[in-house]
Amino acid sequence: MSESLSGKVAAITGAASGIGLECARTMLAAGAKVVLVDRAEDRLKELVAELGDNASAVVTDLLEPASVNRMMPEILKKAGKLDIFHANAGAYVGGEVVMGDPDQWDKMLNLNINAVFRTVHAVLPHMIEKKSGDIIVTSSVAGLVPVVWEPIYTASKFAVQAFVHTVRRQVLQHGIRVGAVAPGPVVTALLSDWPKAKMEEALAAGSLMEPKEVADAVLFMLTRPRNVTIRDLVILPQSVDI
Repeated sequence: MSESLSGKVAAITGAASGIGLECARTMLAAGAKVVLVDRAEDRLKELVAELGDNASAVVTDLLEPASVNRMMPEILKKAGKLDIFHANAGAYVGGEVVMGDPDQWDKMLNLNINAVFRTVHAVLPHMIEKKSGDIIVTSSVAGLVPVVWEPIYTASKFAVQAFVHTVRRQVLQHGIRVGAVAPGPVVTALLSDWPKAKMEEALAAGSLMEPKEVADAVLFMLTRPRNVTIRDLVILPQSVDI
C-alpha cells in the first residue's frame, strides 16, 4: 500500500523552475506542504502566491555557506518540521575538456556536489531526531553511465551517486530513506540555449522528457511503503540508448 504525503512537509532546492517546480506542484497536489528553496526571490514570491496556502519559500543561495546555514532554521520557522528534502538544484557544463573553462567547472561542481552535501548535512539532524524522513537527490543517468561529451558533469553526478549510496547506509538505522532520481535529457533551463525548433523536434522524436515526468517518478519514490527504499530510479526518453 502506498504512503500518503498528506500532512507532510517537503523542501525542494532549485524550486523556482524546471524539475524542482514540477516536483513542488506534484507534491502539493498529493497533499504535502512544500517549501520552495531558491535564490530567485522575486520568482519565489510569484510562485507562492500562485501555488496557494500550502506553499512557502526560503530564499537561499546554495553557493554561499552562510546562506545554506540559514536554510534549515528558516524551513522550520515557516513549516514547523521537515519530512522530505529534495536536493534538486544543479547546473550543466558539457563539451571537450581541452576546450573547457575551469572557472565554469568550479561553479557547476560547487552546485552539483558541495551544495548537495551541505544541504543534506543541514537537514539530517532534524530527521535523525524525529526518526524518519526522506531525502531525494536529483542525479542523472550520467552518474551511472559515463557520457563522453560531458566529462565534468558526469564526474559531478558520479560523486552524487557515491554520496547517496553511502549516506543511505549511514542513516537507515534512523528511519531515513535516501535515494536518487536519475533522468536522461529533460526540458529545463539547462537547455535554454537550444533553438525552439530543435527543442520541439527532440520532444517529437522522443529524445527529451518533460519535468513533470521526473516529478511523477519522485512521487513514486516517496509514496512507497516505509519498508521499501527506491535507491536509484533511472528515467530515460524513449529514443535515448544509454
